[in-house]
Amino acid sequence: MSNSAGTPAPGPRRPSFRPVRLLTAGVFALAGLIFWTSFDTAQGTNIRSDESMLRLSDLIQERSRKNRGLGDSTAQLRSRVDALARRDNGATDAERRELAALERAAGTKKLTGTGLTVTLTDAPPNATAKIPGVPDPQPNDLVIHQQDLQAVVNALWQGGARGIKVMDQRLISTSAVRCVGNTLILQGQVYSPPYKITAVGDRGKLRAALAASPAIENYRSYVEAYGLGWKVAQHDSVTLPGYSGTVDLHYAQPR
Repeated sequence: MSNSAGTPAPGPRRPSFRPVRLLTAGVFALAGLIFWTSFDTAQGTNIRSDESMLRLSDLIQERSRKNRGLGDSTAQLRSRVDALARRDNGATDAERRELAALERAAGTKKLTGTGLTVTLTDAPPNATAKIPGVPDPQPNDLVIHQQDLQAVVNALWQGGARGIKVMDQRLISTSAVRCVGNTLILQGQVYSPPYKITAVGDRGKLRAALAASPAIENYRSYVEAYGLGWKVAQHDSVTLPGYSGTVDLHYAQPR
């Protein structure tokens, strides 16, 4: 896993693809599922729907829409404040150029250049094994996981990306790519697949970094076995937005 956009760190990984291991795991998972379903039904739970989960999903989507609206308002206000600050700060031309370079490095300004987009997509829910001898998939085999997104982001940074956006948001040094269930939560907003990750940089080096990643190689074995989505599209010119959210760090404090 990665706690930030640019620093790889150890964490849960998609299991290496080995058909025998998957078959054994599938037997135990099926037995556990049958046991839990029987127990849950004995408790009187409606196994066809879960109203609490539906309400939680609606709440998350509502908060995401509000966060998106607040983010847009914040970006507009920040742009006005920055313009006023530049007009009245009395900086020299050299100081302004230095500030502009720092802003580009921090990811707060738009960035245009050659690049590529990686798209990750869940497999169809009714997918079956596409390779002879491979066991039928478990539900977790058919969805994009947090480590899959992080593997792509980390590989692109390692390939020399000058900037990256996930979906419509620019990543900065404190960005965290996190998934809850099969949804992505990024900087206060919620996204569903397909997930698009766009990087600006040397396209040859970016592709080479993707090909060299062991985590991505493992993910692509699931692509071949079960039909998870993997697509890489090149761009002669692509523009990444500047990050417009807060850059303040929030952390726990003892009382």
